[in-house]
Amino acid sequence: MLPRQQPFYARLAYILISLVIVIYGMYILKDLLIPLTFSGIIALLLVPVSQFLEKYGCPRWLAITVAILLTLGFMTLFFYIIYIQIMDLEEVLPQLTEKAEKWYRNFQFMIRDNFHISRTKQRIEGQKYLTEFLKNNGDIITNTLSTTTGLLGNLTLIPLYVFLLLLYRDFIRVFFYKALKPVSNHRVDVVLKKVKDVVVNYVVGLIIVIGIIGILNTLGLLILGIDHAFFFGFFAAFLVLIPYIGVAIGSLLPILFALITKDSAWYAFGVGALFGGVQFLEGNFITPYVVGSKVSINSMSAIIALIIFGNLWGLSGLVLALPITAIIKVIFDSIEGLRPYGFLIGDADHVDVQKRRV
Repeated sequence: MLPRQQPFYARLAYILISLVIVIYGMYILKDLLIPLTFSGIIALLLVPVSQFLEKYGCPRWLAITVAILLTLGFMTLFFYIIYIQIMDLEEVLPQLTEKAEKWYRNFQFMIRDNFHISRTKQRIEGQKYLTEFLKNNGDIITNTLSTTTGLLGNLTLIPLYVFLLLLYRDFIRVFFYKALKPVSNHRVDVVLKKVKDVVVNYVVGLIIVIGIIGILNTLGLLILGIDHAFFFGFFAAFLVLIPYIGVAIGSLLPILFALITKDSAWYAFGVGALFGGVQFLEGNFITPYVVGSKVSINSMSAIIALIIFGNLWGLSGLVLALPITAIIKVIFDSIEGLRPYGFLIGDADHVDVQKRRV
């Protein structure tokens, strides 16, 4: 550790260089760290299940296997339900094609009437620009597909990571005892328990929020007479995993569906207003009271975390940003020299600044 006798600028340079190294390492090792982080969160959630089975004489390896198989079974059922709902949307595809062709023709006529460009010339120019776009961005598209394929391949390792993390959880605890030798084992246990609690509480709170948002969305769509209300409602609700913008992104599909299947654009406007109202409730009341009480992170820190992890790890980073930030806060709050930074990350709405002023 850098001695405190060093000048402030030296300590600042040390901190900044360390941050750059850590962030660069997180980016380079993202194919390893993303599935490992997801595995750690899942493992923390499955610890009570494994302990329950072990309590009744089940060997640890078997208890862990049963817990993982139950989780995989639940996820398989979940994705099967989504698959059925998507297959039900096949009946809309002919309407979608017909509507898209109609919009395209109307757009061409508008360009012809206002800018005096013939439809033939529009088609030729469109094909030219499309070819240039694919030519100029072919490497980006190829790299994106390659990265996505690699990430999906690494995600298949999650069950193995989860199994090993649960199997060696006592071994990992002893590692922390040895790595943090100046700190008492009891204090290490307290910090590890806080990390576990904040992750479990965050996930449980998030599940509750998804349920509430899904019910509100579904009821609103049913009142508007939109078909497949359950699918659209809970699809948008699950996008709450992407904080602040998830519900807004999820509203695009039902708005488009309303435009295609309904004769009036007012239905699409109603869907947009519905999801806008739900987004307002979610951001200002539901999530702060359900999840905010379990994960005390202020909005500024959350947005900065989303930007950083979104740039580092893409969509996975957006999903993992808040739980990772919550874990960082727990660690900062447990270390004397880092407590001011934990305070800075924390929820500013529940802090009496006057009493904490130095």
